[in-house]
Amino acid sequence: SFSCTAPIVGTVLVEAARGSVMRPIIGMLGFSIAVALPFGFFAFFPSRLNNLPKSGGWLNTVKVVLGFIEVAFGFKFLMVADQTYHWGLLDREIYIALWIVIFILMGVYLMGKIKFKHDSEVSHIGVGRLVLIIITFTFVVYLIPGMFGAPLKALAGYLPPQSSIDFDINRIVRENAKNTVAAPVVPLTGPVKYADFLHLPHGLDGYFEYEQALKAALAADKPLFIDFTGHGCTNCREMETVVWSDPRVLEVLRNDFIVVALYVDDKTKLPEEDQYISDYDGKKKNTLGKKNTDFQVKKFNSNAQPNYILLDSRHGDEADLMPHLLAPPRGHNLDKDAFLAFLQGAVKEYKARK
Repeated sequence: SFSCTAPIVGTVLVEAARGSVMRPIIGMLGFSIAVALPFGFFAFFPSRLNNLPKSGGWLNTVKVVLGFIEVAFGFKFLMVADQTYHWGLLDREIYIALWIVIFILMGVYLMGKIKFKHDSEVSHIGVGRLVLIIITFTFVVYLIPGMFGAPLKALAGYLPPQSSIDFDINRIVRENAKNTVAAPVVPLTGPVKYADFLHLPHGLDGYFEYEQALKAALAADKPLFIDFTGHGCTNCREMETVVWSDPRVLEVLRNDFIVVALYVDDKTKLPEEDQYISDYDGKKKNTLGKKNTDFQVKKFNSNAQPNYILLDSRHGDEADLMPHLLAPPRGHNLDKDAFLAFLQGAVKEYKARK
């Protein structure tokens, strides 16, 4: 049920379904070994268990501290559900405020000012506890600017998207700049579908449905940048926060591509006339996420996110899209220069194919 499982196991299952043998075996073997390693180690060397420290009041402190952290991460998974179903419960500032309160309480607990059942009396604060207190309150101070739109890049992927915050100083500056500088005219195909609840990062204009984006790319005579992403994809948010935020990358995306973000976990119901039975797995695709997942698996043999596809839009309606890629697909990689070269190389290839 953890988000990081799907890209690994999901990709392996896609490979197996397509007839591959060794790659699924190696993939699942590595996955299972990683999960079983600590249990296997103590099973083979049970005497090592005797070297573990004995339980006591300190262990209750460990459990309570981990409990605070677990509560914080529990809101992360609630945030994913909130994003996929668009409940609107956990906007970015509410989420950050919850984390600030949780970690303040954790710091106060470590100081011995809050006590739970089975806690030992804190007669003095040792060096280790003091270091943990300093780290906790430093983290709280780091979170506070996030209430006003700071990107908090170190937590990219663990926070709701920047677009969900009400008071975003960066967005205000960006919108003021748009009012003073004429924006390039992008031919649209009517209102952008799903734009009322889906947004691209950093003020980028784009689309959220492949067919509509393809028409816009053809009208603009630009290549298509396909972003297979997900509300629960931590690596996707990290890429957007760390790599997409680079001014050079933003300039290329804004001026040289038509961008479409295809969310593979969105639970928005499709209109009845758009629902269909997939010829890949025989299952009904009745949500936006299922439709986008089916498209990714069938057309690009992948089920991992993020997955960036640079496509020659002039052939985007053909059955086999792989020959018309402008560059090999790219996934999670925080090398900004490499990502910029990936984009610029595709633009050059697109012009050369003319």
